[in-house]
Amino acid sequence: MKVLLTLSSLLLALNFGISSGSPEDLVYGYVCRQGKCLKEELSKENWNTAISLPVCRMFCGDTIGTLWPKPSGLVDMENVLLHINKDTIEFNVPSYTKQAKHWDANRERFMDILDNKVPNHDVLRKQGHPVKITIELDEKNRANEEVPRLTLDTDESYKLNIMTTGEKKVEVKITAQNYFGARHAFETLSQLIVYDDIRREMQMLAKASIEDGPAFKWRGLLLDTSRNFYSTKAIKRTLDAMAMVKLNTFHWHITDSHSFPLEVKARPELYKLGAYSPRKVYTHQDIEDIVEYGRVRGIRVMPEFDAPAHVGEGWQHKNMTACFNAQPWKDYCVEPPCGQLDPTVDEMYSVLEDIYREMFDLFKPDVFHMGGDEVSVNCWNSSEQIRNWMTSKQGWGLQESDFIRLWGYFQTHALERVDKVAGEKVPITLWTSHLTDVPYLDDYLDKERYIIQIWTTGMDPKVTDILKRGFRVIVSNYDALYFDCGGAGWVTDGNNWCSPYIGWQKVYENRMENISGDYVPLVMGAEAAIWSEQIDEHTLDQRFWPRASALAERLWSNSKDTWRQAEPRMLVHRERLVENGIAAEALQPEWCLQNQNECPIDAYTSLKRA
Repeated sequence: MKVLLTLSSLLLALNFGISSGSPEDLVYGYVCRQGKCLKEELSKENWNTAISLPVCRMFCGDTIGTLWPKPSGLVDMENVLLHINKDTIEFNVPSYTKQAKHWDANRERFMDILDNKVPNHDVLRKQGHPVKITIELDEKNRANEEVPRLTLDTDESYKLNIMTTGEKKVEVKITAQNYFGARHAFETLSQLIVYDDIRREMQMLAKASIEDGPAFKWRGLLLDTSRNFYSTKAIKRTLDAMAMVKLNTFHWHITDSHSFPLEVKARPELYKLGAYSPRKVYTHQDIEDIVEYGRVRGIRVMPEFDAPAHVGEGWQHKNMTACFNAQPWKDYCVEPPCGQLDPTVDEMYSVLEDIYREMFDLFKPDVFHMGGDEVSVNCWNSSEQIRNWMTSKQGWGLQESDFIRLWGYFQTHALERVDKVAGEKVPITLWTSHLTDVPYLDDYLDKERYIIQIWTTGMDPKVTDILKRGFRVIVSNYDALYFDCGGAGWVTDGNNWCSPYIGWQKVYENRMENISGDYVPLVMGAEAAIWSEQIDEHTLDQRFWPRASALAERLWSNSKDTWRQAEPRMLVHRERLVENGIAAEALQPEWCLQNQNECPIDAYTSLKRA
C-alpha cells in the first residue's frame, strides 16, 4: 500500500466548533510526535487543539491506523476531518432488483457499525455535514442482474473516493465490478469514520482516494460443529466479524463421527440418531438463513461432508460402517469415537447421494469439500466383510497400497454421486492425507478437478510434491492456523496434540510465499481452523479473534510489514471488534493501546539501532 498524507496542518484543518464537553469530563488527549500518538493531559490551554485517540491513530504514522486489513493499493488522502451528521447519510445504491434486499441489509449494517462507535448517544452532537454515498457497479457485468454469488472468478476489488463539495457536503463514490467489491468498500468506509470523544461528534475524512483488492481469492475460517454444537446466533456472530476484515469463506465442517447435526429430509434417521439432542440440529431453514446471512456480508458458506472416515453417530443400524466406536480406539482412529464408511456396500452410495443432493440444494456451492481426512487402514482391515470383498471379489491383496486402492474406489464412486446431484463438475477439495501422497496422488486424483487443503506443517516437503504436480492448494498448516492448539490434553494428561498456543504474531508472519516458494500462483489462499473438541460457542470468539484478523490482512494485503509494524493497528482493530459485539481476546493491557510503542521490550533498543 502506498500512502500519501501529511500531518503538518492536521490541527488547523480539523473542523472544531464549540465542544459540548469540558476539561473536567476528560483527562487526556493525544498529540502525534515522530509517528506515534502520545498521551497528554488536557487543559484549558490545549483543549481546542487536542485530538482524540481514534483521530490521532488515523493520521499519525505511515499508514491509516484505523484500517484493517491494510489496503493493498494506492491510498491518497488529505489530513482534513469534518464533523458529519450520521442521521442524514444518504445512500444511492444500484437498482438491480435481485440485489435490493442485500443493499438494504448493508445499509442497516453500516449504520449499526457507526452507532456502535458512540458510547453515549445522549451527548452526541447531532449537527454536522451531510454525507451522500453512491455505489456504481459495472453495467456490462451481467452477473449483477442476478442474486450475488461469490465464485473463484469474482473480482472483489473496489475504488473508494471521498470529496467535499462547495456546499460542504461529503460525497462518497464507490466503484466496483460487482456487489462483493462494493460491499468491501463499505467496510473500509466505516473505518474512515471515527467518534471524537473530546468534541463528542462523528468525524470522517473530507478527501481521500483508495484503490484496493485482495492478494488471494480464498480467505476463510473453518468451524467444526460436530464435536460441539454452535447455535446459529454464534455462527452469525462469526460471519459478522469475518465481514469486518473481508474474509470471504466460511468452511462449515458440519458432521463428524461425534454427531450428525444436519437435517437430511430424505434420511431423517441420520440426524435423529446422530444429533446430540433434537434441539441441536441445523434445519433446512437454519442453513438457508446462514447462507443468506453470509452472502449479504460477502461470504460464501462452503459445506464439507467428510468421508470416508470421520463418520459414526447417525449411521447406526445401516451396516454401512466399519470400526464404529471400536475400542481401544487408538488402534483404529486418531480420537474417539472411531468410524469409517464401508466402500464395498453399494447402498451406501445412495445414502451419500441423498446427503449431497440436499447439501447442494441448500448451499449451492461453487466449491464442495469432500473431506478425505485421516482414513485408517487398520479400521478397514478390521472388517471381515471388507477383507473378503477385496481378496475374493476384486483379487486384491491386503497391503497398504491395496487399502489406498479401496480408498480410490470410494472417492471415484462418491464423486460420481456429487456430479449427479450438482449437474456440473464443481471443484472438489480434499484434505492432505495418504491419498495425496506420491504415488497415490498421481494414480487417483486429477489436478484439474481437485483442490488440496494443506493441514500439515508449512515446511512439510509433501506440500511441494503437490504443488509441482500443478494442484491448487488452500493452506491450513496446523503449526500456524489451527486455533484450537494450546490447551490441556483431553484423551490424556499434559497438553493437546498441537500445543503450544499460536499467537496472532505467528499467524501474521505465516506467508504463503514461504510455504509455496515458486508456486505461489497455485495458492488460492488459506483458512484458519477451529476443531471443537475443547471449544464451544461460549469460548468461540476469543479463540478466533483477533487472530483471524491477522490471517485476513495476510491474505488481503500480503504486506511486507512485520507483525511489529502492524501491532498498533491490531490493538485499535481489536477494540473495534469488541465495540461490535465480538468477544475478542485481549492482547495487551489497555495502557499499551494508550501509550504507543511503550510496551515492546526492545522498542527503544530497536530505535537506537535504527
